[in-house]
Amino acid sequence: MAAKNNFPKLHNAMWPGLVGRGSPDIPAIDLDTMIDMTVKAEVDGVKFDGIDIFHAAPHTNIDFTDDEVKKLAAKAQKNNLSIGSIVAPVWPPVGGGSAMGSSADRKKFVANVEKSCRLGARLRDLGVRHYGVIRIDSATSTAEWAKDPVANTKKIAATFREACSVAADYGERLACEGEICWGGMNSWRDMVDTLEETDRPQTIGFQADMAHTLLFTMGYNAPKSRLLPAKYDWKDKSLLDEALKKMTDALRPWTIDFHVAQNDGTVKGLGYHDKTGHHCTVDDRQGKLNITKHAGYWLRDGNGELVKAFRHICWDGCMFPPDVMMNSKTWTNILTAMIKVRDKHGWVA
Repeated sequence: MAAKNNFPKLHNAMWPGLVGRGSPDIPAIDLDTMIDMTVKAEVDGVKFDGIDIFHAAPHTNIDFTDDEVKKLAAKAQKNNLSIGSIVAPVWPPVGGGSAMGSSADRKKFVANVEKSCRLGARLRDLGVRHYGVIRIDSATSTAEWAKDPVANTKKIAATFREACSVAADYGERLACEGEICWGGMNSWRDMVDTLEETDRPQTIGFQADMAHTLLFTMGYNAPKSRLLPAKYDWKDKSLLDEALKKMTDALRPWTIDFHVAQNDGTVKGLGYHDKTGHHCTVDDRQGKLNITKHAGYWLRDGNGELVKAFRHICWDGCMFPPDVMMNSKTWTNILTAMIKVRDKHGWVA
């Protein structure tokens, strides 16, 4: 059966092959394997349209050569995939620095954002990137940020403005990933405050990930901003819908990138990546979200009209166990869920 809509395009994230991985028990998954699993997924003739990538080794050389970019573009073209959003390597372990750190830290942050902007622009030149953003976060812990929230938010915003100036030079936009583990981004209120303080709405926005933003409603790492009761009964779906609507109403105007995902209401963290929303498989019985319905809270405005604020959506399966990652059914189920979202909240263009 042919799909009802052809937009937004459906992408699969490549960084779940790296984030929290690299140990003997949880080995990293190379880019070719991630692409192969993506390409093999098919539902009634519909396949993934593209991939979103992590600009870090071993998937992508941060200090890339032009030959390396050409090989990446050729790989995408060979597999009939577009490349969309790019995760910038803003964290200290990969050469970046805290957005509210020392002058040297902040310079490293902006420098690595520029490298990703340059990569994105080159991929556009090579004809494999037609949409997407450069993803960033504050690269600092909530504990450090909480020592002086007002002053630290101002520092983060100042760094973000520098990064915005760089991004604009390359024709790129930046999207802040709303995760509870990053200072100044650890609640829906703090995220709005940081974006407003940055004050570059044409260049910087929000990346909504359904698994992470569910934690916003629970007030994890920000109890004062919780929208669900402390002892919330998950059987009461109306309260969840109300909380999600309030949160999405606040963040939707800023949202320029979107991840479809599922969450079981718990957190998980591995390695440098602190505890954040726990991504679950589509069919996880503990999943708290109605994926198709709740994706619509981001894809439609308060009047139910399509916002069309981004041309692709992406599935983020971060920190799935190795056996789940390597199971072809995982990706078929994910693609099925993505198609349902597009059929319900997409459009023809």
